[in-house]
Amino acid sequence: MDMSSREVRMPLGDAVAILHDLNEFVVSLDRLGSRQACGAADDSTVGKFIADWDVARRLAHARHVISVALDAQLSEEENAEIDSLCEQGRFFGTTAVGNPPADQPT
Repeated sequence: MDMSSREVRMPLGDAVAILHDLNEFVVSLDRLGSRQACGAADDSTVGKFIADWDVARRLAHARHVISVALDAQLSEEENAEIDSLCEQGRFFGTTAVGNPPADQPT
């Protein structure tokens, strides 16, 4: 499937809410990385941010909203292809034979 020219629509409110969350996460993680680099934060600070800001749930919600839009507008075959591509991602704590651990930079 050629995804470069395809468009999927979603309600503007959903798109803005996802963009808002992603912006908060990107800016906050960048700031946390800077603090770690200068010694003003340790590894537990990132974990605290993830827990306190409910990052996992908010990202799961963003994934759900996008998935609903895809499911509604694409065929079963197209959605299956996207699911397959997503399963090929890098996931923390998993390793494959001959590959470095996903939680290690390559």
